[in-house]
Amino acid sequence: MARVLIVAEHDGRALNASTAKCVSCAASFAPSAIDIAVFASDGGAVAAQAAALEGATGVIRVDHPANENALAAVAAPQIAELSAGYTHVFGPSTTFGKDLMPRVAALLGVGQLSDIMNAESAWRFKRPFYAGNAILTVEAPEDRPVVATVRTASYQAAEDSGNAPISQRTIETELPTHTRYVELRSDSGGGRPDLQTASRVVSGGRGVGSSENFQIIERLADALGAAVGASRAAVDAGYAGNDLQVGQTGKIIAPDLYIAVGISGAIQHLTGIKDAGVIVAINKDSEAPLFEVADIGLVADLFAAVPELAEALGEQARSGS
Repeated sequence: MARVLIVAEHDGRALNASTAKCVSCAASFAPSAIDIAVFASDGGAVAAQAAALEGATGVIRVDHPANENALAAVAAPQIAELSAGYTHVFGPSTTFGKDLMPRVAALLGVGQLSDIMNAESAWRFKRPFYAGNAILTVEAPEDRPVVATVRTASYQAAEDSGNAPISQRTIETELPTHTRYVELRSDSGGGRPDLQTASRVVSGGRGVGSSENFQIIERLADALGAAVGASRAAVDAGYAGNDLQVGQTGKIIAPDLYIAVGISGAIQHLTGIKDAGVIVAINKDSEAPLFEVADIGLVADLFAAVPELAEALGEQARSGS
């Protein structure tokens, strides 16, 4: 019978929504256990949040000073040790998971399955390839651990209605010293939602024109309480940091609302947003490919339309309507 270990993604205080989506994936093939492992220096708060996820059967709290910051090189040997007795080890297909899970697979001597978008059974999965234009069915051997990342854009987050028991474990394994935490830098803004799990995202493209003009995108995002994203063209031009890149070579997202400003809509970008609920395109070029997939399109000068929209949203918020 399948037993799944999910590695929690968190910032030391709050559980990332990607973990709840991994629980939904695991629950879809009804394993006998879905345990969530929380690696932290003091994981009490995060473990409590994980225990509330519907479908989780247990939470394993692994507290260690070395786990204060999420370092894949440090976490991987602990996960490999903890995985004994589990048939599956899952992590989210986020920057965190893409860095961590290949290391876990290597330590366990197996290949890694990437971007599970559907589980037909505990050992048969579907994943996208060719930029999402084709779907591959993968069957894993039942006599070896399945180490995989879950495509978070393909699953709804598990609800907070559970009450799984929490246990603590001490893992006795040698931790590497060749990697150390220095600092965390982000261009996404400390108070904004996480790009990969946000319900609203506003992205800017080459049409924004400069890094200074990118503040227009940020103001609209802040008015909506949204995360900020960028096209590859905007990132390559230096308008935004690469941690904001949305698309095939960036982050794959599925927000309820996606607003693309000054983005033409290359196929690589569309791959990253095709699971969004509502797509809004704002571009002065009426022939931009993005209009073909957008639910709402506005042909306008972004430098006039976006500030006006941000101001209207701000007035609405101030009036409480």
